[in-house]
This record gives sequence, C-alpha cells and structure tokens, in this order.
Amino acid sequence: MAETNEARGARRWNVDRLPDLSGRTAVVTGANSGIGFMAAAALARSGAHVVFAVRDPARGAAAAGRVSGSTEVRRLDLADLDSVREFAAGWDRPLDLLVNNAGVMMLPEGRTKQGFETQFGTNHLGHFALTNLLLPHLTDRVVTVSSGLHRGGDGRISFDDVNLRGRYTPTRAYAQSKLANLLFTLELQRRLTGAGSGVRALAAHPGYAATNLQSHAANPLARVFMGVGNKVFAQDDKGGSLPTLFAATQDLPGASYVGPGGLGEMRGAPALVGRSAAASDPEAARRLWMLSEELTGVTWGLAAPATEGVDTV
Repeated sequence: MAETNEARGARRWNVDRLPDLSGRTAVVTGANSGIGFMAAAALARSGAHVVFAVRDPARGAAAAGRVSGSTEVRRLDLADLDSVREFAAGWDRPLDLLVNNAGVMMLPEGRTKQGFETQFGTNHLGHFALTNLLLPHLTDRVVTVSSGLHRGGDGRISFDDVNLRGRYTPTRAYAQSKLANLLFTLELQRRLTGAGSGVRALAAHPGYAATNLQSHAANPLARVFMGVGNKVFAQDDKGGSLPTLFAATQDLPGASYVGPGGLGEMRGAPALVGRSAAASDPEAARRLWMLSEELTGVTWGLAAPATEGVDTV
C-alpha cells in the first residue's frame, strides 16, 4: 500500500516543524540536561516562555543561559513534596504546558524525603502532586514522559507495597514508576474529560536516547552495557526529545502515547505508539490515583467532580 502524504509528513516530523509558540508559557521539569533540556530549548526557540523547573538552580541557570529565547529558572525537587508544594504555591499565572520530564533511573534502593521508594516517589508521586497543584492554572496540556520499559519488571503496580520492601530491584522499581506515568495519564484524561476541561493529558517516551540518565544505574555492568548501547543503537538527546515536543504541540487526542516510530520504537520520527495491557487498565489507573492521593495528601486539582465511566482513547 502506498504511503499517504500524511504518513510521510509524520515520518519526517522534526524540531523545525514546531509551531509559533509566542505568548505561551511552559514548565519543563528536569530541564537542565538530556531530553528535558533539548525540549525546553526547542520550545523557547519557538517563542514560548519556558520555566526550567530543576533541583539545582545553579545548574538550571547554566543550562538556561545556553538557550535562545525567554526563560526563567525555579527550584523544584520532585523527591520532596514540600518542594513541590512550594513551587506550585509560587505559581500565579496561566500555564499553557506542563512537561513532566524529570526522572531518575535504576538507582540503588533509597527513599525520598517523605519515605517513598526513590524512583516511584520521584518519577510518579512528585509529578502527580505537581500536576494536580498546578491544574487550576493549566490551559492546554500536560505531557508526562514514560518509557518503553514500562513493560518490564512485574508488569504491574505493586499495590500491596509500592515501595517494594524486600523485593526491590532497580529495574523493577523503574518499570513500576514508568507504568505509573502511563496510568496517571490515562486517569488524568478521564477526569479532565469528566470535568468538562479542555486540557489534555498525553504521554511520550524517548526511545533509546543517549543521555546522562543511564550513568546513575546501580549495577556497574548495566552502566557499561548502556554506555555501549548509547554509542551503537541510541539516538541523541535531541532525537529523544522529539516525541515530547510532538505530544506538546500537535493536535492529538487526550491520553495519546507518542514515541519514536522506527524499529522497536528505539529511534526515528515521533508517532503514536502502543502500550502494555497493564498500562491501558482503567481500574488500575483509578486505583493508582486514589493511592497517590492518599500517599501525597494532594487531591484532584479541579473543582468540578470527575464523571465515572468516561471513555478515553
């Protein structure tokens, strides 16, 4: 079957095809390096005012200084819910785009300030709280960065103990946190639709992108393996940022999941991609949401109640 013009256009989509974002404001978590920096820089070059939400303001300022466009730096430590609340309390204007990009990967077992397993607490709970606290200000969309590795580990959320006490492995914990990102997006979109909001929730993954995230892996052999993979198989962090930018700027249905369209979703131009059955389970998404509210003390961020049974893509 001949490829359509639309398909050819999607295949060739790149950063040069970003729309004019003048007058829009974006917050990008973890914007000081990797795909977060590349996404923030591209958004700023396209006219958006971009807030670098980073744990280390000095590193954030150095990164923002390399960007052409309107930027500012604000401190945000997603492993500390007090910091998340402080960031949100200081926000007092409309916010068009929130990119939940920051994350940690395959660390030795540890705990956040509030005592949660580090990867689940940072990658999911921190962004869950941040999104709900900023939701009254949001006007367009939330993009949460997941991973193809959401299919790994146990392939499900360990609702009996999300901290994985006695069962922790770096890979299992990372996979659980990335599965949580997708379930969060699914339930967030259901609630937004039920509340009559025009804000959309989407997810993206970078494929196999060469960033410094892998350098923090707990297993030395894993660091060596990923270092070799970065040189042989991976696309660069600019390529890895394209799915995030596509999800952030293109007219896509709520709850869409964007990743590289090439072989194995490891590299290539952005495209809509699939997810595991566990990541598509609306009951698990609702259950995770309620647990996340209980753990963080942060509840649904809009005044209008969510409607049960609203279908999403």
